[in-house]
Amino acid sequence: MRVRATARGWTAVWLVVLAIVQAAAFLAVWRVAVHVEIGQWVDTVALTGNRIGQDRIDGPVDRILNAMSVVSLLAATAVIGFIALIRGRIALAVTATLLIAGANATTQLLKYGLTRPDFGIDPERIYAGNSLPSGHATVAASVAVALVLVLPRTVRVFGAFLGAGYAAIAGVATLSAGWHRPSDAVAAFLVVGVWAALAGLVLLITQREQAQVESADAHRVAATVLGVSGVLAVVACGLALAWLVDLRGTAPSELARRPLLVGYAGTAAGIVGTMGVVMALVLAAVHRLVPRVKG
Repeated sequence: MRVRATARGWTAVWLVVLAIVQAAAFLAVWRVAVHVEIGQWVDTVALTGNRIGQDRIDGPVDRILNAMSVVSLLAATAVIGFIALIRGRIALAVTATLLIAGANATTQLLKYGLTRPDFGIDPERIYAGNSLPSGHATVAASVAVALVLVLPRTVRVFGAFLGAGYAAIAGVATLSAGWHRPSDAVAAFLVVGVWAALAGLVLLITQREQAQVESADAHRVAATVLGVSGVLAVVACGLALAWLVDLRGTAPSELARRPLLVGYAGTAAGIVGTMGVVMALVLAAVHRLVPRVKG
């Protein structure tokens, strides 16, 4: 019993650290991308670069984004809750639902509560105001993470890759469609990451003492692949932006095709990488939060 209690204690500490780190990362993204001129400039360059080849992807992008509605979110939440209930996991069904509801409510509160100063960098969208975090990216990521929590261990890895891929595509789609700046999608994934850590704490608290956590259920290889791939994508984003900032004296609308493409592709990699890291963290801990034998 003492060993079990110690393991739960360290898991709780780890989840608290994850929540704090991801919240701090969100604040950093918001501060740099919204309240610093160079951050707004990079976002605008990426958003301007989405015009390259846009006519070829308009159809698929619109289908992806238009599929995300309140009705589809409610339907997905109901399916996720149902999966948990048929597995006899009432606390899991409630927690997964709270994760989705909490993440999406937080995003809407932040979007309408945060302000965006005008530095004269993006005159086309001067009246649009703040758009961080992205609601569409939050919907996709919250559903993906909740699905990983409720799926049986035998199909959890498949669900993690499928969900992370879907959320990443949705995040990039908001950029490709010109609906959101890249920082909006990154911020949305971090909001979901914070709520995932909080949901993990709830599951840990409601977990019975006799629950057996099997180390064989840890998805170490899959989590490592997702995490390393995500980090590499974020690093690629950083390198692209480091090259791009040398041109910061030029208005985004006056940049040539190459820097616009670098800005778009680089920030798209950052969106994909962030989702990969968030999902890797979820996959690495889920076997301790939803053990095979619940007791």
